[in-house]
Amino acid sequence: MIRIDHLHKSFRALHVLQGVSVVLPTGSVTAIIGPNGSGKTTLMKSIVGLVQPDRGTIAVDGVSTINNPESRATIGYMSQVAHYPENLTPRDLVNMVRGVRMSRVPDISDELIEDVQLHGHMDKPMRALSGGTRQKVGSVLALMFQPTTLLLDEPTAGLDPVVTERLKERIIKVRDAGSTVLITSHVLSEIQELADRIIYLHEGRVIFDGMVNELLERTGHDVLSRAVATIMMQSNGGVQ
Repeated sequence: MIRIDHLHKSFRALHVLQGVSVVLPTGSVTAIIGPNGSGKTTLMKSIVGLVQPDRGTIAVDGVSTINNPESRATIGYMSQVAHYPENLTPRDLVNMVRGVRMSRVPDISDELIEDVQLHGHMDKPMRALSGGTRQKVGSVLALMFQPTTLLLDEPTAGLDPVVTERLKERIIKVRDAGSTVLITSHVLSEIQELADRIIYLHEGRVIFDGMVNELLERTGHDVLSRAVATIMMQSNGGVQ
């Protein structure tokens, strides 16, 4: 479970997160959606410890993640735009993560590499890989130690349909195993397929936090994209 209370973050005069309080239950997939610049990625990076909040608390399975690098041991994180050493290969990165984590949890990297069809690229330098292939590398690194908390920022961007479906199946498998999963995606049909819950952010504030079917019922739509469009038009920056 992830518990976030009264989280604030500003970058100089820009208030990116303004009092965000949410609880993400164990064994669920929660999707964060909202316009560009609404604070989605900053919230995710705050949870994993890559951004230091100005105020507020974050706890993953009861353990604070703020100024606590050890809390990341059970967290898998896949960035939307990951920055890797360009001279390293995917094999180098897998071995590096394996060495840093030294986890007692079984390493399933070989299974994941097969899943995302990465075999033919394992010994190529990262600078030679396409955006979609780099996404595959990111998914392997995020999932290889079967995290109990999984954060995925636009996980299927640039992936072909076969690998997209395999990654979605993997997300459901992780959720069914009892992990807490948080995703962002601009593909709303994908969110409707994967997510149990939705958090809608607008200008750093939570506008909606509830089950997917609650949002559909509230807006009178059966398609998530239309429901989200309705919320966007209604929000005007006000918390509801």
